[in-house]
Amino acid sequence: MVGLMITHSIIQKSQIKSAHRIDAEYFQPEYLELEKKIHSTNSCRLWRNIEGRFITGPFGSEFGVENYTSESQYRYVRGKDVKEFFLLNDDNVYIPEKDYERLKKYSLKEGDVLVSVVGTLGNAAIVDSSTVPAIFSCKSTVFRTNSINSHYFIAYLNSQYGSKLLKRSVRGAVQTGLNIGDLKSLPVFISPQREQESIASSVLKAKQEYYNSKSLYSQAEVLLLEKLGLNNFIPEEELSYKVNLSDVKSAHRADAEYFQPKYGKLISKIKNGKIFSDAVENLPSRFNPVDQPDKVFKYVELSNIDSSIGVIDGYSEVLGQEAPSRAKRILKSGDVIVSSVQGSLGKVALVSQEQDGFLASTGFFQFRSKEILPEVLLVLARSPILQMQLEKQCAGTILTAVPKEGIKNIVIPILGKTIQEGIADSVHQSHQARKKAKELLEKAKREVEELIERGQSYS
Repeated sequence: MVGLMITHSIIQKSQIKSAHRIDAEYFQPEYLELEKKIHSTNSCRLWRNIEGRFITGPFGSEFGVENYTSESQYRYVRGKDVKEFFLLNDDNVYIPEKDYERLKKYSLKEGDVLVSVVGTLGNAAIVDSSTVPAIFSCKSTVFRTNSINSHYFIAYLNSQYGSKLLKRSVRGAVQTGLNIGDLKSLPVFISPQREQESIASSVLKAKQEYYNSKSLYSQAEVLLLEKLGLNNFIPEEELSYKVNLSDVKSAHRADAEYFQPKYGKLISKIKNGKIFSDAVENLPSRFNPVDQPDKVFKYVELSNIDSSIGVIDGYSEVLGQEAPSRAKRILKSGDVIVSSVQGSLGKVALVSQEQDGFLASTGFFQFRSKEILPEVLLVLARSPILQMQLEKQCAGTILTAVPKEGIKNIVIPILGKTIQEGIADSVHQSHQARKKAKELLEKAKREVEELIERGQSYS
């Protein structure tokens, strides 16, 4: 096969016995080299030898998603909430107090380290004061310790050494996962205390920048809604209402939700509004990556969106010839992408200059503004103004989504230049703070890796 490189490792029988693994992937040369470098520092321990406590989450049967409630302070941290360094905070779910009390032995504490062990594997995040009170699901494992700086520890776990060696331990075929034994056998580099504190400081500064980012974005939202007179608008579901038969016929819809009066009340409050297509271009999905079979594309899906401030927070690399059939959009700086799928309409992001040319899924609408600043379009798209109108247009049974023709029925407000600039400035500052946070986290990981790669003994 052209371009195929065969790698091999020579290992001792004792290594196979101690690892309890015989799969060749586990003994890839890359993993063996990472282990060798960590051990060369003479300052590593197996995770099981670090004083602390491993806690597994409750069985899925102990709590069902149908018990989620919006009227509670007790958070339920799912496996998908565990990201690099910090927990996702834009799609929180909560459980009743009685369930929290029943499952209290699984409650989280500030400083706990959470590792995702089912689904997206090997992400490590720290629990902070904004998360508790909370319990966690069976798709994560907690490590609670006072013997190592937790902020340093997650920097190690998210570095290439911790991350790759965790992923190396993944086992299973149909459903892959990590068990406690896999975690306990991970070699952990213990840097000198001074270096731990320096690395932890970068993580803490990054956390503050994340908070700043969300605060600045919130300012942009508040300014928008205040200027539109919608800051106190609370949509109310009505149990019964009358609709003319002519309205049903003209809308080609007979579902009751479509005619909820709350949508009409929202539209009546939009001043200086325009039909969406007059102010914003809804771009078609016509790009075919197969035409460039050997090009490596950076591909964006719904899971790559951080909707808390409207940014693209990741991507996967795919060859044009291997791209999914739904990969039909080429993004341009300043575009706003919006999920078209009910249940994830809030997945909205502004394309940055660094993301110009990224490939995206047809699961998004791709909006390009004609007379609204891109940052303002982002805030509008995440606000109730567009979210409720998109929700109204959703149709379908198996996969409920907004049809492209539904966009033509949306009304969008046009704000004055000065107000737009104020909103755009807050969004820009928010995204800059987010960028700074990511730089600090990369710095923390890099410092861990550099300490290991110096190869000197720290014992």
